Amino acid sequence: MEKYKIFGSEMSPYSVKVRAYFRFKQIPHEWILRSKENRIEFDKLAQIPLIPLVVCPSGEVLQDSTPIIESLEQVFPLPSIVSDDPKLNFLSVLLEEFGDEWVNKIMFHYRWWSEVDQASAARILAMSLEPNSRESLREQENEVKSRMVGRRAFVGSSPDTAPLIGDYRNSLIAALETHLADRLYLLGGRPSLGDFGIASEIYELSSDPTGSGFLRSRAPKTLAWAYRMLEPRTDGPYESWEELMPTLTPILSEVGQLFLPWSSANREALDKNEANFSVELKGKVYTQQPQKYHAKSLQVLINKFSQFKDDLILNRVLEETSCLRWLT
Repeated sequence: MEKYKIFGSEMSPYSVKVRAYFRFKQIPHEWILRSKENRIEFDKLAQIPLIPLVVCPSGEVLQDSTPIIESLEQVFPLPSIVSDDPKLNFLSVLLEEFGDEWVNKIMFHYRWWSEVDQASAARILAMSLEPNSRESLREQENEVKSRMVGRRAFVGSSPDTAPLIGDYRNSLIAALETHLADRLYLLGGRPSLGDFGIASEIYELSSDPTGSGFLRSRAPKTLAWAYRMLEPRTDGPYESWEELMPTLTPILSEVGQLFLPWSSANREALDKNEANFSVELKGKVYTQQPQKYHAKSLQVLINKFSQFKDDLILNRVLEETSCLRWLT
């Protein structure tokens, strides 16, 4: 089989997510660090200037991590990332979206908030962009740092939200640590879509000084899971609904109390053409600029849930975790 090509970066959670999927499926591929040296080739292929970018043996180009995985699932259904229980599969989709769109905020905030993290990330990114140049490294570092720090407000990272994001991190990691205490992956003995979405963000958090220290001291099980997801494999079956729910529901509560109300408020702000919006999350006001992509992805999630609207067992759990009202 001819190899696929993945243009990505070790510092991109979405690139790491797609690479982990390729590794789990054992799809032959070439991992290409996007750099200035291959910019011309990348620009010719890319419809949008974002990584990851996958080039199929047929020449077809795929972008955006979730559509990439959805497309490849049609070609490589095995080993499966799908449970026999449709309810669990929907929760896996929900958790993947949560990772991509909400946990990313936590990672991005900590990567670009303090000077020590900014310096570390900017240097690594600069070295990957110009791997054979040392003369302009400092200039490249400053350029990367300025650009990424300037994006903090766009993802909701500000002096006002910083303590809130800290609370969001603490509660999520505590829930993950409990859930992963006695299992290898979110749904049991093998990875699901949700693992790919969340673990890549945790891995990126662990690669920065502040995030690494926090995870090593507070969440060794979660950290081990994030690293396990770099080379995921089948180590056993998925667990049953009854086995998973006692410790999975606190994670779903993070989705229902934070991510989904934020997503709904974001979409409403876009409909009203507002420059900023505020939403009450866990009793405290969170403010940021609206983001177009998130409104689109929320609607996709709502559409996927529509086939489960009469599933009483799933609906009960979603209601108990404050998710249901945002999906109907």
